[in-house]
Amino acid sequence: MKIRELLEILDKKVPFNSAESWDNVGLLIGDSSNEVNGILTALDCTYDVVEEAIDLKYNTIVAHHPLIFKGVKSIINDDAYGSIIYKLIQNNINLIALHTNLDVHPNGVNAMLAHQIGLENLKVLNPQKEQFYKVQVFIPKENADTFKDALDQNGFAKESNYEYCFFNSDGTGQFKPVDNANPTLGQLNVIENVQEAKIEFMIGKSQFDKVIEIIHQYHPYEVPVFDMIPMDRLSDTGLGMIGELSESRSIETFVKHVKSALNIPSVKFTGDIHSRVKKIAIIGGAGIGFEYSAQKQGADLFITGDIKHHEALDAKTNGMNLLDINHYSEYVAKDGLVSLISEWTDYDNIRASQINTDPFKYM
Repeated sequence: MKIRELLEILDKKVPFNSAESWDNVGLLIGDSSNEVNGILTALDCTYDVVEEAIDLKYNTIVAHHPLIFKGVKSIINDDAYGSIIYKLIQNNINLIALHTNLDVHPNGVNAMLAHQIGLENLKVLNPQKEQFYKVQVFIPKENADTFKDALDQNGFAKESNYEYCFFNSDGTGQFKPVDNANPTLGQLNVIENVQEAKIEFMIGKSQFDKVIEIIHQYHPYEVPVFDMIPMDRLSDTGLGMIGELSESRSIETFVKHVKSALNIPSVKFTGDIHSRVKKIAIIGGAGIGFEYSAQKQGADLFITGDIKHHEALDAKTNGMNLLDINHYSEYVAKDGLVSLISEWTDYDNIRASQINTDPFKYM
């Protein structure tokens, strides 16, 4: 498998365009024509992680956090980040980042955290809206099946695990060719009535230009008649997960469980220490700003990281329980990515980094 093929699979499963506009995902360093000879998954691409890949003779690192966020003005071997980039290039190691696009994936980082702490009946906390189009094409009935076959072969009219998803209705098309028209059917200056099929199907926003090209290529009319109707719907992707424990627990009992399940030496709690919790919402990394959405959905506790003093105080004042599990809790993405990439590809030379990249020491 080449890097290019791996990127195509990742882009299909965890679309790069679903990342935040400020993010930096995809192939950050490398050569897409390289053959993959081992994949190391990591939370952060540090110098030690690069050395680990070199020791394993792996040439591909898939990290959750991007190494490059801002414009790089120089790559110098004795500079902190420059030395990492220099070492990657020097050893022909490819670096791929899956960050906020993995955060919003239904089986991404937040689902990994939720499963790790034992949440059940999971659903996305903040579903994204996705724009799509309902396409209506009017075509002679005799050409309808061939036209649908062409659409299907070009990847259209697919919904989840279903293909060839069309709605068909019959009617009479009417037109009169005039001037310099070169009609497939009918004669100049004569009104023509044609038994037509209206074919309806759905496409994603990214397919807009391509489907117009395919319609013009395969429609028999000189001027194809079609509509592109924009619509919105809630996606199965989005930030955070909300689920339930099998039974309610005291804060103290649940916090001990979380520390054990995530192997975290310390956490921070704010709220009612005497309350019991059953419905839990979680956003890995830094998810403050969504705690009240979680509260509105009935969450007894909101779990995230990087909570600031005033944010914690505001939440406590507003009756919201918060648990700060540190940003490094996202390390679950290392093993999670091994499972996902193994599932998505037939490649099996994948392992999770053994390097702890938490910058903090707990004293």
